[in-house]
Amino acid sequence: MVIIGAGECGGRAALTLRDLGYDGPVTLVGDEPHLPYERPPLSKEAMASDAPAIKAIASDEILAGKAIRHIHSVQAIAIDRAAHTVRLSDGSVLPYDKLLLATGSTPRKLPMPGLGGRCVYLRTFADALAIRAHLSAGNRIAVIGGGFIGLELAAAARKLGADVTVIEAQSRILMRGVPAEIAEIIHDAHVAEGVDVICGEGISAVADDGEEVRVTLAGGREIIADLAVIGIGAVPVTGLAAEAGLAIENGIAVDAELRSSDPDIFAAGDCCSFPLAIYGGRRVRLEAWRNAQEQGALAARNMLGAGEPHAAVPWFWSDQYGLSLQIAGLSDEGRSTVRRDLGDGAFILFHLAEDGRLVAASGIGPGNAVARDIRLAEMLIAKRAKPSADALGSPEVKLKALLAA
Repeated sequence: MVIIGAGECGGRAALTLRDLGYDGPVTLVGDEPHLPYERPPLSKEAMASDAPAIKAIASDEILAGKAIRHIHSVQAIAIDRAAHTVRLSDGSVLPYDKLLLATGSTPRKLPMPGLGGRCVYLRTFADALAIRAHLSAGNRIAVIGGGFIGLELAAAARKLGADVTVIEAQSRILMRGVPAEIAEIIHDAHVAEGVDVICGEGISAVADDGEEVRVTLAGGREIIADLAVIGIGAVPVTGLAAEAGLAIENGIAVDAELRSSDPDIFAAGDCCSFPLAIYGGRRVRLEAWRNAQEQGALAARNMLGAGEPHAAVPWFWSDQYGLSLQIAGLSDEGRSTVRRDLGDGAFILFHLAEDGRLVAASGIGPGNAVARDIRLAEMLIAKRAKPSADALGSPEVKLKALLAA
């Protein structure tokens, strides 16, 4: 078993193969020098910490104890599907019976001239360390993009005393998958913490002279920063798969069992698109920590012949300024919304399809205020339940009771 990509997804897959009793060779290949690690802390704890550290999925001792060969600091450069081999950048060739591509995603590049060394992206631990060096009192940080990563980074930068400007070309922050009512609360929290949030204005020019970055907005305003962090989305890493002739559709196209167009090659995590049965087979690609975990484990089971379809409900979360935002399901599948207030400013929006089926739930509140109900909503979504709107909107009606019904 060969796994290309030693991140969350690939690491979980390797460990799961051993947990399931597979005793053949397992090789995990990664292009970073580190152990497999979790990426969410990079825009949160790693940024705000005085001594950022990797949150490893497994130690060298654990990998060795499970006889998982970890080849790091190399890239897979070619797949020979006929010979069942993978060629690496160091010249070595790995044979495989089953191959898992867990190549992840890479930051979408800002397609403009004028970007230099002070215009950066966040994906790796090395990126996080480089950005962290600029997050201090008096430094000016421009965050281009009002999505999860950019906003989490902005919150960490403010905690460390930096001056922060967030620039979002669309009419509001968190346009992708987050209801406007919740996005407004996050927006207001940033403003209250001193972040200058600019929405609805594109960028006409960027000038990085090595000392500072000048970002000129379409309306003529100029933002001067010591560092510009660009967070305008991510694109799946599919080059290796495409060159091998695998089907590509917004990522490496896989079936419900995460099998690619080659029956001996699987793909999982950020790099693949897959059909979701609970949404009528809609093909989606998810950039989410839990999806990487779940699909890594599922791919391992199916590489061993389980034949198990992907059935997990999508789940996303973000923590900013003590607020926790959690979303279960895909809110854009909803046609109507019901609000449930939980007290202390916490609430959940339930998203219903035309036939009354619960298809998503979006919640926000301090700490873990929404966590339990979002988890119960996730279970209702998985059951394709059709609870009444009145029951969903009433805090007196327990979601656990609706699940039991």
